[in-house]
Amino acid sequence: MTITAEKKAKLIKEHGREKGDTGSPEVQVAILTTRINNLTDHFKSNNKDNHSRRGLLQMVNKRRSLLDYLNSTDSERYEALIKKLGLRK
Repeated sequence: MTITAEKKAKLIKEHGREKGDTGSPEVQVAILTTRINNLTDHFKSNNKDNHSRRGLLQMVNKRRSLLDYLNSTDSERYEALIKKLGLRK
């Protein structure tokens, strides 16, 4: 359910605006999206795991807040991130 340090470093390198950038909304949304995808796979076989479901809802809300912030500050970066991560079908 968690992501490995190597996978997280790869996401930071791929979505960061500069070297070692872990605080930008793009990086945070990419990490949250990976964790959300892992949890949705987890729920396919463990559909009664309500404690993890609560955490999933918190992550989805956090990602939504970060995406709203990014859209209000720089809509071009928002559109690029949505397209890159495959959100908003």
